[in-house]
Amino acid sequence: MAAHSQTSHLLLLSILIAFTLFSSSQAAGIATYWGQNGAEGSLADACNTGNYQYVIIAFLTTFGSGQTPVLNLAGHCDPPSGTCTGISDDIRTCQSRGIKVLLSLGGATGSYSLSSPDDASQVADYLWNTYLGGSSSSRPLGDAVLDGIDFDIESGTGQFWDDLARSLSAYSSQRKCDYRGSPDNLLARWNQWASVPGGQVFLGLPASEAAAGGGYMPPDVLISQVLPVIKTSPKYGGVMLWNRFFDQSYSSAILSSI
Repeated sequence: MAAHSQTSHLLLLSILIAFTLFSSSQAAGIATYWGQNGAEGSLADACNTGNYQYVIIAFLTTFGSGQTPVLNLAGHCDPPSGTCTGISDDIRTCQSRGIKVLLSLGGATGSYSLSSPDDASQVADYLWNTYLGGSSSSRPLGDAVLDGIDFDIESGTGQFWDDLARSLSAYSSQRKCDYRGSPDNLLARWNQWASVPGGQVFLGLPASEAAAGGGYMPPDVLISQVLPVIKTSPKYGGVMLWNRFFDQSYSSAILSSI
């Protein structure tokens, strides 16, 4: 999830499916992206709504292939100047409510790629030490430990992302990774992703008509026509919304049906 040039790709996704490596015992919930619009309120504000089980900080827009990693939190703070370290307090506020907080990699307009398995391993090492449970003298979000990594890979060759996921998983079996795909047919694609062993599947949707160029589904349609089908899958993990800024009422409308 600047108003979002990132929406331009989500906008291509119509409806997307998110495959995650969260434990299958994790209760279903709603996920949202936060960080790409200064008018969306703070991270703690998002968590204090009580609507979300997962909040995904977006985005780490530059990394890999020898590039210096860049965190872009448009309109909220400026990581190079150190003004984002205070977000640690918000992260801990969210986690104290039982909400998982992840960092999203990529987006529609970033500069990112992986050149080899070794490059993937180096990026994993950077992520572990800078945002997860490792240690680094430079932690842009402060000393809070995030719960995992989201892959929002919208450009490039698609190579070596599996190596990155494996390298991250090697640090801790409790860390989370997320990989998103773009379906042509919602329920058929759902069934395809739900057949992948070992993870939960999230249904991703724009939170309003303005959030995407297509794919918006009114809450009543989601509740009456889609959720009854996908909730029968043991891999059902919940619904992922793009994004916090555009979610004025969508999560509240569907929360009791998730």
